[in-house]
Amino acid sequence: MPEKPLTGWRLRWYTVIFEADTRAGRLFDQALIGVILLSIAVVMADSVQSIHQVHGRALMGTEWIFTLLFSAEYLARLLSVRRPLQYATSFYGVIDLVAVLPTYLALFVPELHAFIDVRVLRLLRVFRVFKLAAYVAEYQSLARALSASRRKILVFLSAVLMLVLVMGTVMYVVEGPGNGFTSIPTSVYWAISTVTTVGFGDIAPKTDLGRLISSFMMLLGWGTLAVPTGIVTSEMAAHRRMEWLQVTTRTCHECLAEGQAADANFCFNCGARLPPYTPAQAKPPADPPAPPR
Repeated sequence: MPEKPLTGWRLRWYTVIFEADTRAGRLFDQALIGVILLSIAVVMADSVQSIHQVHGRALMGTEWIFTLLFSAEYLARLLSVRRPLQYATSFYGVIDLVAVLPTYLALFVPELHAFIDVRVLRLLRVFRVFKLAAYVAEYQSLARALSASRRKILVFLSAVLMLVLVMGTVMYVVEGPGNGFTSIPTSVYWAISTVTTVGFGDIAPKTDLGRLISSFMMLLGWGTLAVPTGIVTSEMAAHRRMEWLQVTTRTCHECLAEGQAADANFCFNCGARLPPYTPAQAKPPADPPAPPR
């Protein structure tokens, strides 16, 4: 599909829809968040049988209004970007499409009732909740922190996996099939439920040594659960300090990557030349980091 230059009304739409620097852009994002939450509330209410029997037709009419609004928003996004196909195949582009497709498909699926239930398609509308992440900066900050700490978390999870494998094997030897530990996989299942402090109680040690090992694993579980939280929190704090130095909502017109530096001439993601920076794109955080002691 040929590229379309961002000029005139397309540039104005792009600024309002994809950037939150202007008052119109902020109002658009806030209104869209409200509509998304209302549409999810309608889906949840319609799943309650007593409400569906009384207000089913009204809820369906409301759902069609939401569907038409989301369809118009999706088309506006395709028309305002330079590469519509790239946006349509991106994560949020797919989410936008999935959010509106089920209502339209429900018009045709009833004849295929032998293959699929219409209500299963209607449940897909809950995917609209993922669109919230595109309009709340805290979601993006959390996603960046999780991405930056993924290697540490994977190493931690591998250590936990080795721990439960060893302790499950030990409990299989100590307790044995007579006390419910019928195999090593079953014993590992018990170890996982114990170290995560879930404790279903369907399998429990009967010997004194088994109870001692269980007590050790319960105490270890408290500290184990705190490690991933500390890893992600430290990454979020580091990103927060970096963002405080220079944060913008400057967006690349080519790949839609947000957060370009104020003095950058080229996109950090795709290398395309950026439009001139304007001071209105600065977005300092509300609370600057505390000075060092």
